[in-house]
Amino acid sequence: MTRPRFNRILLKLSGEALMGEAAFGIDPDTVNRLAGEIAAARSAGHDLCLVVGGGNIFRGLAAAARGFDRTSADYMGMLATVMNALALQNALEKMGVDTRVLSAIPMSTVSEPYIRRRAMRHMEKGRIVIFAAGTGNPFFTTDTAAALRAAEMGCDALLKGTSVDGIYDADPKKTKNARRYESLSFQQVLADDLKVMDASAVALCRDNNIPIVVFNVREQGNLARVLSGDGTATIVQNEGGNDGGL
Repeated sequence: MTRPRFNRILLKLSGEALMGEAAFGIDPDTVNRLAGEIAAARSAGHDLCLVVGGGNIFRGLAAAARGFDRTSADYMGMLATVMNALALQNALEKMGVDTRVLSAIPMSTVSEPYIRRRAMRHMEKGRIVIFAAGTGNPFFTTDTAAALRAAEMGCDALLKGTSVDGIYDADPKKTKNARRYESLSFQQVLADDLKVMDASAVALCRDNNIPIVVFNVREQGNLARVLSGDGTATIVQNEGGNDGGL
């Protein structure tokens, strides 16, 4: 099945995607590989913006379960996403790619504050925009931040890079005969409680008709294949498809 080729995309990367084979933290070689694939996508003519998680450094929900105040834990997680965003920016700019980090929590020494019009202007100038600090609010995941920014930036699709090659009816790492879906509707994802993104993110994409494409970002070269409409992935969209593909 050939998927549409999308022009303006938001790429959502988990913090774990930056760890490589390590148990935690940021692996420079992995960051450089991802930056190279992102730069290649930009060279291929795609408008790109990114949201990166912080789970490789600090995960707010897990910390709250261990006794941290949930609000404080979530803010700590947001700060972790800023570190990851700066790491990606550093790798991209070493490759000659113009980028901007925009943080939902103002910290003018290291990034620009998130202002929608400013972000749009950066994208119009061909820069890769990296959104950091989630939505700037506790109790919201970076998945929700990704869906929100995708809607605000007028993206054709939200690509979620994970460690598996799509959405399955069971955990493929635990269930040998788990079946991968080629495509799904938003309603099916919500009704079956499939763990793609949190429900608020899925609903936001559904309401704004933004397809979600789930693929394995750990596989080298897979981002380019998925962006071209090939590669192994699962697409989630409204029934009847989406007219935003080019």
